Amino acid sequence: MAEARGYEPNPRYPPVGGRVARSWDAAVATLPDVPIVLAVDGPAVAHWDEVVAGIARAAIARGREIETLDMRGHLAAWDRIVARTASPTLPEDPDFTTLADASIAELFDDIPDPGPPDDLLLVAGPGAGLVRHDVLWYADLPKRYADAAIGAGAAANLGQRSGPGTARRLYYVDWPIVDRHRDAIAPRIDRWIDVQRKNEPRSIDAETLRRTIADLARRPFRTRPTFNTAPWGGHWGQSQLGQRRDAPNTAIGYELIAPESGVLIGDGDAQVEIPFSLIVARLPREILGEPVMAAFGTSFPIRFDYLDTVGGGNLSVHCHPRAEYMRAIFGWPYTQHESYYVMVGGDGRHVYLGLRDDGDLADFEAAAQAADEHHRPFEIERFVQTFPAAHGQLFMIPAGTPHGSAEGNVILEVSATPYLYSLRFYDWLRRDGDGNQRPVHVGHAFANLDPERRGDRVRGDLVQSPRTLRDGDGWREELIGALPEVFFEVRRIVIGDDEPAPDETGDRFHILNVVDGDGVMIETDAGDRHPLAYAETAVVPAAVGGYRLR
Repeated sequence: MAEARGYEPNPRYPPVGGRVARSWDAAVATLPDVPIVLAVDGPAVAHWDEVVAGIARAAIARGREIETLDMRGHLAAWDRIVARTASPTLPEDPDFTTLADASIAELFDDIPDPGPPDDLLLVAGPGAGLVRHDVLWYADLPKRYADAAIGAGAAANLGQRSGPGTARRLYYVDWPIVDRHRDAIAPRIDRWIDVQRKNEPRSIDAETLRRTIADLARRPFRTRPTFNTAPWGGHWGQSQLGQRRDAPNTAIGYELIAPESGVLIGDGDAQVEIPFSLIVARLPREILGEPVMAAFGTSFPIRFDYLDTVGGGNLSVHCHPRAEYMRAIFGWPYTQHESYYVMVGGDGRHVYLGLRDDGDLADFEAAAQAADEHHRPFEIERFVQTFPAAHGQLFMIPAGTPHGSAEGNVILEVSATPYLYSLRFYDWLRRDGDGNQRPVHVGHAFANLDPERRGDRVRGDLVQSPRTLRDGDGWREELIGALPEVFFEVRRIVIGDDEPAPDETGDRFHILNVVDGDGVMIETDAGDRHPLAYAETAVVPAAVGGYRLR
């Protein structure tokens, strides 16, 4: 086996049949030397003034005459955009709104017609691909930049003339609209441009992008992880994985979260980041498999992330929306079932899970309301059970079940993809970075609370013991979590030093995470080999078929 290595925060894959270009000049050099309309589309958070200026400088240096049309100036007035994307079910909710189903075209009163160009007409901004054009580029900035800028009060929402924007609108309105538009125009994009470096973008041509995505869809690969801070966060990600050592903590480690994750293409000097969800949208059958695609369309339905409270504090005790509520109120077609796998725990550590048999729900709701409205603390253990956080234990958490990790744990959360709907019962009267009491969602939480998840039924149904499914020379595969109402299973493969453990995707994607030991080598029947170190996560696309873990 290959020598063990540490956690790699920037996994990269080579472009197939092409290379990553390094400047605006390199991109502009690919344009035909005839009068054209160049449309450059992308999210609102992209540095549009710098994008336009960079293209203009490169074009002028090549002797081109350039005119520009800024799509941001053609968006409808802000009050009309707000009205067109308003949620009828959650008009006044401060934290949530229904996922927007509007198209980006609906944010314009009319789409401009630029007419024939004299030389180079640059149409830039969100929605540029709607304009008649000859060449289409996409200038992307990964979503973590928008999240950080909105959180800092330094950015506006899509269509907003000036900020600050809100995270509520970013998550539930802007991102769904922009993602649908991006996926719709993706087959026509001639160049993908990564503008993380404002004045020195990296880009890749459409044919190279197409071949690279096709290659990824038939081999194991990792997405780029992201570690975020939170008031309850711990320090395992910093101390054990070396991530964000200058941050207050590493509370949440997004190993694989389809709406936000990206895949890095290139090398250390020149790389572009491609949204994972775009890769799935382009080749859903190869990535997901036919049965999963039939059930979920092009939505990748599983996420893997870390909840790090080592040296931190308790998470809130919360639940997630049940299926009908998720569809009718929040607009997601499937719900947020979860599971907790204890990677780090031990004596004195615990998780919160399920209701106590003797807990009165009316008293629970009254205590939660008093904490929210009058800042009165209460003992959550009067109503919610605790279980030891034993290393290697898995807890199943169907939607509607109250739960949370206590201090001192690292939880690998293996869950359904929806990730923005933690309906908090109680958050310990915790304050955010601005000194305000963090929001809880008592109305939503109790509307979704499953009263049947209580007492001994919790231990019997949700705290399961491993069941061996198959084994071989020095390895075994265990089923450690499954429920009829939950659409995924969690399995554990224990591998020795003798023979590799064989597996087969069976036309359904697999996700692998190394929860113990130094790592494994994934070897496919097609001859691909991919190392996976401790705490790393890999997608094995459905199209891979047979593979082995060594």
